[in-house]
Amino acid sequence: MNEEKTLQVRNLKKHFNLGKDRILKAVDGLNFDIYKGETFGLVGESGCGKSTAGRTIMNLYKRTDGQVLFNDKDVHHLSDEENFKLKRQMQMIFQDPYASLNPRSTVADIISEPMIIHKLYKTEKERMARVYELLEEVGLNRDHANRYPHEFSGGQRQRIGIARALALDPDLIIADEPISALDVSVQAQVVNLLERLQEDKGLTYLFIAHDLSMVQHISDRIGVMYLGHMVELTSSEQLYDKPLHPYTQALLSAIPIPDPDVEDSREQVIIEGEIPSPIDPPSGCVFRTRCPLAMEACAEVKPVWQEVEKDHFVACHLYNDDIEDKTPIKGQPNLITN
Repeated sequence: MNEEKTLQVRNLKKHFNLGKDRILKAVDGLNFDIYKGETFGLVGESGCGKSTAGRTIMNLYKRTDGQVLFNDKDVHHLSDEENFKLKRQMQMIFQDPYASLNPRSTVADIISEPMIIHKLYKTEKERMARVYELLEEVGLNRDHANRYPHEFSGGQRQRIGIARALALDPDLIIADEPISALDVSVQAQVVNLLERLQEDKGLTYLFIAHDLSMVQHISDRIGVMYLGHMVELTSSEQLYDKPLHPYTQALLSAIPIPDPDVEDSREQVIIEGEIPSPIDPPSGCVFRTRCPLAMEACAEVKPVWQEVEKDHFVACHLYNDDIEDKTPIKGQPNLITN
């Protein structure tokens, strides 16, 4: 792995003030690095804060606390000129290809707009040549340039969004659930496109998703989020071969396996209850109210983010040697064998 860090996230927090002394803690202390040329997957259930994290990293949301370093520069402490230049180096692919494109603009206008804002080309002819080139790169063609978004399928619209993100030749692309609104067959096409573009251009990705099977396919390393916190982080292979956190184990056990014999015999971890409100999160470990292995210490002490094995980080009292009594307060783990 390239040891050059493109992105460094340190204790990142994003809280929303809802009034009447209510604070929604959408992101509450994230720590991770993304290395140049890799794909870092960020996963978790809907509402865990992963999209908010992506937007805060992009500086679309002002952080509440913490630090985001992009190429060793703090993205939240830049001059207007530096922030303008940053937008060229960091781009975002949005979740909804239907809502992220201006319905009144042609494809050529959508893709060329960033070029005009950043004054990349002197003439319209040069810009259009680049538009045609980008359309070819994402699997479309120049005939699509004068059409409007409503004339395309969901997969084609997302390809247009990818072309727009590539228009400024960025170093880092934050892909915020770029395939969740697409059909399964189209999802694979878009993921394959992103992988090819990464190989051709040396791109670095932060890939945000809730589909762990697809994240495994595209990611080098994966971070698992729950209720604004990172609970586990390691390589894609290690996470799927040896998940440590009970939440990660539950998420992975829910992925269907296309082998009836394996599917029928494997153990499944069932998570009970609803996700707590980020306005009033549980004390100690935020996952304890749903965890089948929760112990008394989980309600009293916040788990320490620690490296349990080489490059395998987890926040869970099960791996804290200072905790002597690890008896689950609910009795035996809630494991169901089919």
